Amino acid sequence: MREHQPISELIETLERRIAQGDYKDSVHKITLMTTLETVQRMLNGK
Repeated sequence: MREHQPISELIETLERRIAQGDYKDSVHKITLMTTLETVQRMLNGK
C-alpha cells in the first residue's frame, strides 16, 4: 500500500489479499478483514 493510495484501490487490495490468502496467519487475516470492514463503514457513513 502506498501513502497516497485512493480508497477504492485500498479496498481492492484488501479484498484481493483476503481472497488469495496473502496474509501471514489467522490474526493477520482478521486484521485485514477488520480494516476492510472499518473502511467500508466509514464510506457508508456508519
